[in-house]
Amino acid sequence: MAHGTHDYIDDPRNRDILINVSGELLPRDEAKVSVFDSGYILGDGVWEGLRLHHGTLVFLSQHLKRLYEGAKAIDMDIGLTKAELTKRLYDTIDANKMHDGVHIRLMVTRGIKATPYQDPRVTIGPATIVIIPEYKAPLKETLDRGIRLFTAHVRRGFPDVQDPKLNSHSKLNCITACIQAAKAGADEALMLDPHGFVATCNSTHFFIVRDGELWTSSGKYCLGGITRGTVITLAKEAGIPVFEKDFSLTDVYGADEAFVTGTFAGLVPVGEVDGRIIGEGDTPPMPGPMVAKLRKLYIKRIEDEASKGRDA
Repeated sequence: MAHGTHDYIDDPRNRDILINVSGELLPRDEAKVSVFDSGYILGDGVWEGLRLHHGTLVFLSQHLKRLYEGAKAIDMDIGLTKAELTKRLYDTIDANKMHDGVHIRLMVTRGIKATPYQDPRVTIGPATIVIIPEYKAPLKETLDRGIRLFTAHVRRGFPDVQDPKLNSHSKLNCITACIQAAKAGADEALMLDPHGFVATCNSTHFFIVRDGELWTSSGKYCLGGITRGTVITLAKEAGIPVFEKDFSLTDVYGADEAFVTGTFAGLVPVGEVDGRIIGEGDTPPMPGPMVAKLRKLYIKRIEDEASKGRDA
């Protein structure tokens, strides 16, 4: 099955994985949480998506920094130090004898409640920590042919409503945008900010290329993306002009190239936005020269990170 940047193939190895539920390793069919868990009742929690490359969780320190900052923002005690959580992650990976091509979903919720009610004070147990490692890799055809985006009516809102920088379990605005894009026949949704400027996509970050320059949103209305930040750093190191700025759909439709970034797939070209072909001609090359260059730089950075090993 293909779902934009998150292609899913039923890898038979995933049927026998062990999932870590609050420190206990369980077979896939036995891994469960209570119906009184804060995550199930309210979507009360934070999460991270991680990649295992050559036995190393790349950019782990950045992911954990974001996770613990998110937990602090919602006044939730994870209950483990970063070192303890790191050990639990690697213990789970080792128990599954995994080394490459693995995506890990790390989820932390506020824990079990005495009754279905939103007040954190009715929580009666420690945080629930779930680690799901699965063999997943983006399809080569998606990386090569690019994806189609559709601009959703659902906006990324102001931080005093629900801060878009918080990687929370509550993702209904993104899910609604994703549904709208799917109904329109697209792979993913492009989302605008409250002022009508381009913000991000429903599950990835968005970039355009214009006249040799790399543009992405101001970052005010999107998650602090780790792959996004890495690409910005790599571009600057390579002498590519990078601008985090407000820009409109008109700028997008007239772009030379466009792409999205994310932990799962890295850099994925965008071939079409709202029915407009991105680039010159009816079938511009995929990926374009800028995406191809940045992808090579990103892959090298991943290799460099993995070479540092687990203790980096």
